[in-house]
Amino acid sequence: MQNTLSNKGFDPVFASSVSKKIMENVSKIIVGKKDVIQYILISIYAGGHILLEGVPGVAKTLIAKTIARSLSLSYSRIQATPDLLPSDIIGTLVFDPRINDFKPRKGPIFANIVLFDEINRASPRTQSALLEAMQEKQVTIEGITFKLPEPFIVIATMNPIEMEGTFPLPEAQLDRFLLKIIVSYPDTDEEKEVLRRIHYIEKFEISPVTSAEEILAIKAMLPKVRVSEELIDYIVRIVKKTREHPHVRLGGSPRASISLLLTSKANALIDGRSYVIPDDIKFVAKPVLRHRIILKPEAEFEAITTDQIIEDVLNEIPVPTPGVPS
Repeated sequence: MQNTLSNKGFDPVFASSVSKKIMENVSKIIVGKKDVIQYILISIYAGGHILLEGVPGVAKTLIAKTIARSLSLSYSRIQATPDLLPSDIIGTLVFDPRINDFKPRKGPIFANIVLFDEINRASPRTQSALLEAMQEKQVTIEGITFKLPEPFIVIATMNPIEMEGTFPLPEAQLDRFLLKIIVSYPDTDEEKEVLRRIHYIEKFEISPVTSAEEILAIKAMLPKVRVSEELIDYIVRIVKKTREHPHVRLGGSPRASISLLLTSKANALIDGRSYVIPDDIKFVAKPVLRHRIILKPEAEFEAITTDQIIEDVLNEIPVPTPGVPS
């Protein structure tokens, strides 16, 4: 299969077909949350990590596990606690008397999709170890470097309400998350459907509908998605405007601009297009920017949110109407 896929070349229709199969498969278990599922796929194709924020019980863990199974990827879950050590995540060297030497005992970070539950409960030291894995896609155990599997994505969860016994995530680590996705309560019809499925279905099972090779083939298409100069300028103006907003203390960095570009290209592939349109950029703007904007104290006092700031920015900047880029 790998040789066939490597010869496939640039095929947005194939990317869209695979993406639809994944989303339909995940929807057999997950009720609603279509945007959340699509955002996670965008992040996987763009090679980034995700921060899921939501109260307990809104299926954050189930979403991550179901997507991993649909993609036929290895999956592990790490529960963050204040006493969690870096070695609990990355592993350690253990002595093997059979070879009279030390050998690595790899930790749960060695998986394609790693769910890091309640990341803000981990100590700064442990968060630092996770940061190396997220940034470099490798870990160091007793001075020896080990590459992580491809694809590799961290899906970290955070409870926005409970703050006791937590550690704030430094801006440097927040910036390493490609997207911050808000997982909200289901609406009335969705919650009824959840209850129906729990009542009538004895066992939830899901089978893979794609493979790691297909995911890597789609990732390889990303550089070939075309973006016009007008849309590059549009991205830069959006990020620059976040820095100039009167309620913002710190706006998006150049990494935010890069993230907007990559995620909008990934969304174009999911839609089966070889080029980006303004709607791609607007669709990913909030999850890309909301965790990269720091508000002034007076804005927080007035209960102004970063999502409102992003809405203001998108409404103020004229949307370009470019043709299909050559």
